Amino acid sequence: MPEPAETPGTRKVVTPARVVIGLCLLAPFVAMLWVNSYARIEPTFIGIPFFYWYQMAWVLISTALTMTAYKLVQREQRARKAGAAQ
Repeated sequence: MPEPAETPGTRKVVTPARVVIGLCLLAPFVAMLWVNSYARIEPTFIGIPFFYWYQMAWVLISTALTMTAYKLVQREQRARKAGAAQ
């Protein structure tokens, strides 16, 4: 069955930006669910065991990744609206 031709109003569902967005949102889940990677005490950071400071670091990393994903979604939506207006 031949693939339908892409019309100006249609766009690919999976774009490189959406792949990056998905990876940004998936990374914190994988990091926190892979418990064997951080279930230890050493190395300590200013007296705090690795188990705790690793999780607290991921709070900041997750915030940055979520903000990046949000900005990418906004940029993609603006591009779609600009493309639809033409």
